[in-house]
Amino acid sequence: MSYDQVISQVVKVVEAVGAGIMVLGGLAAFLVFASRALRPETARESYGELRRTLGRCILVGLEVLIIADIVRTIIVAPTLESVAVLGIIVVIRIALSFSLEVEIDGYWPWRRWQLTRSADVKAPPRNS
Repeated sequence: MSYDQVISQVVKVVEAVGAGIMVLGGLAAFLVFASRALRPETARESYGELRRTLGRCILVGLEVLIIADIVRTIIVAPTLESVAVLGIIVVIRIALSFSLEVEIDGYWPWRRWQLTRSADVKAPPRNS
């Protein structure tokens, strides 16, 4: 088996891991959602938690798939066309990751420092 064939097989395994993270993570998120939705004390926030968990599973799966694309492009087929395709794929996946992160957190990433700073200012002093 040649080096390129081995790397191609490794890339397939990494892609399968990325897809598995999304599928199995999604199934686990739905199972947790179902159990939380049936309990009155956790039913109210169960949908929001489902959305956050699904978003996190998708984000991690996308990151793993990006790794597979990078390895394939750099090691297996380093042509100008494959690099251009990789660039497009990475931009699309970054846009998806960005929008999912905004959906999960509920605010733009560049506002994070403002929100954490204002939360620190408004927090009551601790009595130690």
